[in-house]
Amino acid sequence: MTDEQWSLIEPILPTSDGCRGRPFRNNRRVVEGIVYRYRTGVAWRDVPADFGPWQTIWKRHRRYAGDGTWDKILTTLLARADANGLVDWTASVDSTICRAHQHAPTSRVTQGDLSNYTNLLHEPADHALGRSRGGLGTKIHQLADGHGRPLVLLIGPGQAGDSPMFPILTNALSVPRIGPGRARTRPDAVLGDKAYSSRAIRTHLRSRGIEAVIAEPDDQKRHRLRRGSRGGRPVGFDPEKYKGRNVVERSFATIKQWRGLATRYDKLALTYRAGVVLSAVCTWLRHLTK
Repeated sequence: MTDEQWSLIEPILPTSDGCRGRPFRNNRRVVEGIVYRYRTGVAWRDVPADFGPWQTIWKRHRRYAGDGTWDKILTTLLARADANGLVDWTASVDSTICRAHQHAPTSRVTQGDLSNYTNLLHEPADHALGRSRGGLGTKIHQLADGHGRPLVLLIGPGQAGDSPMFPILTNALSVPRIGPGRARTRPDAVLGDKAYSSRAIRTHLRSRGIEAVIAEPDDQKRHRLRRGSRGGRPVGFDPEKYKGRNVVERSFATIKQWRGLATRYDKLALTYRAGVVLSAVCTWLRHLTK
């Protein structure tokens, strides 16, 4: 992390002022230790001592995950990027599955309700773990801007569908203005693959004035044609604009370069998602300091 990048996030990080107990160790060294752990995928105990005691690094990350510090930093960077005209509001949506390591699963994995994920700082009952054909896993759901940089990042169980998570993703989007004005909560358009083609999603986007660029599956086309006039008109679809949807796939490739995110080692969904958000923070820091 460069000095310029650190200067953008240092004022947002909590300090030990007014807190009981020992003062914080060097915040920059600890944050870089957290980044090192997720980039390499090592156990917390194996983080090099150059970053400080591993217990301090783990506890600081757990604290920042639980009190929303990482989300606050990401929101602040998004506001700065939007003020500088760096955010492309033609958004893309998709998800990717990350296999859970044997250290991640709890003794009991339940089939959780996606309503548990409406609160970003709430630990769901199933810890965002679900059993699919590949075994236990977690899905990372992402809403990315037109250049593939994360706007919203949520996680859910691996067996859950993409469509039910879509309104939760879009409702979580909120980029404050620097200066007067309300936060921006609506992209100009949303690009999605066939997994997001449903009447409910198209109605949701239409009600909010957002253009839907979502591919329609062949079976839905045949069903609509079979019903004749009762099937309704063909859905609007811009094939040229849809070509830009691949940026979200490239964004997932960037996230999975961090080995601690490509495979989930964390037991808590809260701390694993915080690692995903931290990777997004590093992505925006690179673009804001070019």
